[in-house]
Amino acid sequence: MILLLILVFVICLFLRFPIAYSIAISCLLYIVIKDIPLIVLPLKMYSGIDVFVLLSIPGFILAGNLMNHGGITEKIIDFSNHIFGHVRGGLSLANIGASMLFAGISGTAVSDTASIGSVMIPAMQKEGYKADYACAVTAASSTVGPIIPPSVPMIIAATLTGLSVGKLFLAGALPGLLLGLGFILVALLLAKNQPHKKQKRSSVLEILKGIFDTFWALLMTFIILFGIIGGYFTPTEASIVAVLYAAFIGLFVYRKLSLKALPAIVLDSFKTSASLMILVGFSNLLGWILVTERLPLLISEGLLGITTNKILILIFINLILLVVGTFMETIAALLILFPVLLNVAVTVGIDPIQFAVVAVLNLIIGLTTPPVGVCLFVASSIGKISIDQVSRAGFPFLLVSLFVLILVTYIPQISLLLPGLFFD
Repeated sequence: MILLLILVFVICLFLRFPIAYSIAISCLLYIVIKDIPLIVLPLKMYSGIDVFVLLSIPGFILAGNLMNHGGITEKIIDFSNHIFGHVRGGLSLANIGASMLFAGISGTAVSDTASIGSVMIPAMQKEGYKADYACAVTAASSTVGPIIPPSVPMIIAATLTGLSVGKLFLAGALPGLLLGLGFILVALLLAKNQPHKKQKRSSVLEILKGIFDTFWALLMTFIILFGIIGGYFTPTEASIVAVLYAAFIGLFVYRKLSLKALPAIVLDSFKTSASLMILVGFSNLLGWILVTERLPLLISEGLLGITTNKILILIFINLILLVVGTFMETIAALLILFPVLLNVAVTVGIDPIQFAVVAVLNLIIGLTTPPVGVCLFVASSIGKISIDQVSRAGFPFLLVSLFVLILVTYIPQISLLLPGLFFD
């Protein structure tokens, strides 16, 4: 039955069904064949989304959209250009820097690619950068979004396991910074191969103005993070604070957000949130089926039967997640595999916080690898080139991501240092 379920799921994916519906169809077939009452379907779906912390996801998505429409994207890009524009390859560095700053607002890679890419990819092409390189930089740097807090995948991981959202947010900060710095180093090394010119060096006054313009946006990240860490509000309450703050900044500080635009922004955020919640609901149903068929136990026994060596177990898990990430969306893969593999990791003595960061990092690498690299699709559509071209140009950045993954996997303190300082 499990093999049939997986086969139907894979066939649906090849037929280009959305992942949520692919899961739903395979689960429905299982329920019908096993003659399970259909009432199980809505009950299990509802129990999957009836989790208080999941309410924070619509809040953070809405806050990110409000800040984006409120002019923050342009402010962040301008500030990054002031800092990096005069360096050879400056626009690519500004692209990466903007993504790192925007990551503290959006929490998702795709919104980063779309928002930053729609401005930076045409600008880089205009300055003489090759289209494939401009798209590759944008797609790669956007993967910092799900690592640097606030992070939607980290919220999902916390929901699945009962881990602290605040700890997971902090655990992703240093790995996210390492990713960004690694991308900057690669961009500097590749700059000599790009036929572009350097921009004029910004004055101190322009840099100070850029700091002031982006200050209000960056302040939101600190309010969210330290509000949760300090115990002033829960992640769900933090998301509502972020919405109110984003609306105030967009309407009264940057004044790029209009009241007329609010209904469309809210509706768009609701659509994104609804698609995620449908995925969570169907994935919970799938998880119940897998537990019923004892698949998590079989996987756990299978891996532990091969070896109980922590290093080897981490190698196996990384390989599994890297392969899955190439054809499955991050949230869906987390929902299905994270609880199963976490049990194996904890059994061999791996800290669950560290493992959560490793799992998320593994799966976001898949966002920039074919065949289902969502960020590749978005970037290539903006740059009007093929995904193959973007993939080849992005190979050096992929190597950086894999190197950071190895560091985070085998040096636990990279992900555990900040949570240990603030929570223990």
